Amino acid sequence: MTNLTVLDQAVLRLAMAQSSGVPCAPVRDLIPADDLDSAYRIQSALVARRIQAGAVRVGRKIGLTSIAVQRQLGVDQPDFGVLLDDMAITVGDSVPAGRVLQPKVEGEVAFILGADLDGEVTPETIRAAVATAHAAIEIVDSRVAGWDITIADTIADNASSGLYVINEHGRPLEEVEPKNVTLKLTINSQQASVGAGAACLGDPLNALEWLARTAAHYGDPLRAGEVVLSGALGPMVGVLPGDEVSAEISGLGTVSARFGID
Repeated sequence: MTNLTVLDQAVLRLAMAQSSGVPCAPVRDLIPADDLDSAYRIQSALVARRIQAGAVRVGRKIGLTSIAVQRQLGVDQPDFGVLLDDMAITVGDSVPAGRVLQPKVEGEVAFILGADLDGEVTPETIRAAVATAHAAIEIVDSRVAGWDITIADTIADNASSGLYVINEHGRPLEEVEPKNVTLKLTINSQQASVGAGAACLGDPLNALEWLARTAAHYGDPLRAGEVVLSGALGPMVGVLPGDEVSAEISGLGTVSARFGID
């Protein structure tokens, strides 16, 4: 390890946790806990490794948009990660046992973009860029043992991304107002989390605007066709093998996920 930079060491640590299935120590012993630029560089390197192995980038995820989730994790600002094609779970399929290390679930509004967001970013251009909105479940995960993370740890770890599933039947914004939706998330038919669109930075479209500005700042603007998970509408909840999760989002329908048993 002595010939590796601290960023290389962080990449290797997180990559080994992913491949071995054994969570690792945080990376904040290698970079300052508030060094977001270095954390995003680590994230980019980890994503590049997965793309070199055959994965295809399909979108982004916004994390830490809900005050409830920020309080759960002890952070105070949003972040973003990258979605790859091998992170998508088809509706009706099970999440294979062992596919995620420390899974938790969140109900979210997902957007599919119909236009690039590489120019002026305003509420009007954001709204115009959305082709459809969808009900989604994000299966968040952490390669860091015990979810012992700071903002830099989670950004480096691809914003604690795991997997996701979206309802295929999206709706245009003319038919649904994201800030007004409500969430009911159940695990094994028991209510586990509730929330609302307004809990996501005041409006999931506000979260999308934040992402468009931040992605452009890092030289990688949002593009037509990308899927964007806009962030949790309520508290995230841990899941176990055998659990069945359902998220009902008003105006957008219901989406579900099943977790396989070893």
